[in-house]
Amino acid sequence: MDKLDQLIADFASFVWGLPLIILLIGGGLYFLILSKFLPFRYIGHAIQVLRGKYDDPNDPGQITHFQALSTALSSTIGMGNIAGVAVAISIGGPGAMFWMWVSAIVGMSTKFFTCTLAIMYRGKDSKGKLQGGPMYFIMEGLGKSWKPLAIMFSVCGLIGALPLFNVNQLTQAINYIILKPNGIEVNFVSNLIIGIVLITITSFVILGGLSRISKIASKLVPIMVVLYFILVLIILGINIEVVPKYLVLIFTDAFTADNYTGDAMFGGVLGALILLGIRRGAFSNEAGIGTAPMAHGAAKTNEPIREGLVAMLGPAIDTLIVCTLTALAILVTGVWQNEVVIDEGTSESFKGIILTVTAFESSIPSVGAYLLLICIVVFSMSSLFSFSYYGTKCMSFLLGADKKHYYNYFYIFSIIVGATASLSMMINLIDGVFALMAIPTMIATIILAPKVVKEFKAYSKRIKEDKHDG
Repeated sequence: MDKLDQLIADFASFVWGLPLIILLIGGGLYFLILSKFLPFRYIGHAIQVLRGKYDDPNDPGQITHFQALSTALSSTIGMGNIAGVAVAISIGGPGAMFWMWVSAIVGMSTKFFTCTLAIMYRGKDSKGKLQGGPMYFIMEGLGKSWKPLAIMFSVCGLIGALPLFNVNQLTQAINYIILKPNGIEVNFVSNLIIGIVLITITSFVILGGLSRISKIASKLVPIMVVLYFILVLIILGINIEVVPKYLVLIFTDAFTADNYTGDAMFGGVLGALILLGIRRGAFSNEAGIGTAPMAHGAAKTNEPIREGLVAMLGPAIDTLIVCTLTALAILVTGVWQNEVVIDEGTSESFKGIILTVTAFESSIPSVGAYLLLICIVVFSMSSLFSFSYYGTKCMSFLLGADKKHYYNYFYIFSIIVGATASLSMMINLIDGVFALMAIPTMIATIILAPKVVKEFKAYSKRIKEDKHDG
C-alpha cells in the first residue's frame, strides 16, 4: 500500500509538473499571439455584458452571464487562493506572486477561447437539452471521430470533481481555528459532525440543480470577495509602512529568486521559482482545465464571444485580485518567513492555511482568524456546489441525462469520507486526474482556436455597426 501511495503521489506531482505547465502556458501564449491580444481591448465591453446590458431572457441557455461567471468562480476561488498562495510564497518568496500574475494573464486568454467554444459548439444531451463544455465542443467542433477525447475528459471529470481534498482541508481549518483553541477534542465524532453539517447544506443546494447553484453562487461569491478585500485592506493599513517595500520586492525577487528555498530546476533556482508560481497560478484559476466552460456553456446567449469575454474576467478576479490579497497579507505581516511545523500526514496545503490564519491573527487579534474562517467556509462550500454540477455534466455525457442525479448521491457520500479520513492516496489521485482534464480541453481548443478568432472578427464588426446605427 505504501508503494501504491507513493506511486499515486508521484503521478500527481508529475501531471501537475512541467508537461502540464508547457501545455497550459504554451497554449495560452499561442492564444494571446493568435488573437493579437484582441480580447484584452474589450475588457470594458466584457464588464457591460456581465452587468446585463445585453441579457435577453429569450436567448438559449439556462443562466445569466453573471450567474455563469459566479458559478465558475465559486469553483476556482477556494483553498488555492488562501492556502496555495501561502505555500507558494513560503517556498518561493515574494517573487512567486509575479509568476502567478503571468499565469493569470495567459489564463485569461485561455478562458476566453475555451468558454467561447463552449457556446459556439453546444451539443444536446440525451434529453435534447442544450449543453456546453469541452466534451460537447470536442464532439460538435471536431467531429465524432474525436469522441475518445471527449470520453477521456468526462471520465477524468467524474473523479476530478470529487470533493475529498476540499472537505478535508475545510475540516482541518475548522478544527484548527475553532475546536482546538476552545479545548474541544478533535476526533472521528467531531469530524463526522462537521461532515454531516456540510452534507446537509450541500444537499439542499446541489439537489436543486444548476439554477439553485448559480443563484446561490451569484450571491455568495461577490459578498465573500468584498469581505476578504476589506479584511486584507485592514491588514495593509495596519502594516502600511512596509507595503511599498513588498510591492517592489514581488517584482525584483521574481528575477533574482533570492528567497527561493525549494529544489532547483533547469539548472537554477529562477527556473524553479517560475515553475512554482505558474503552477500555483494555473492550479488556482483552472484556466485550460475545462471546468469553467461547463458553467459558461449554460449561459443564456446567442453570442459566443460575449461569454468568452465574461469568462476572461475569471482569472483576473481569482488570481490578480484574490490571490494578490492573500500574498500581500502574508508578506506585510512577515509570517511568510515563519517556520511552520505540521504533523506527519498533514498536507502541505494545510501549512498554507496556518500561515494565512497567523497573518490575520497578528493584525486583527481575537476576531481575524474567525473572519478568515467565514471566508474559507464560504469559498470552500461554494466550490462544493459547483464541482457537483461539473460531475453531473460528465455523468450525463457518459451515461445519459437520466442517470446524472446518481452522481450527486456518490458526491454527497464522499463528503463524509473527506471529513473523517485523511486519504492521501485518494486526494493525490483526484488531484492528478483533475489535471488530466486539461489534455483534451487544450488539444481541442488549440485546433479550434482559428475559428474563435474568425468569430471574434465578425462580432467586432457587428458591434461597430450597431454603434454606428445607434
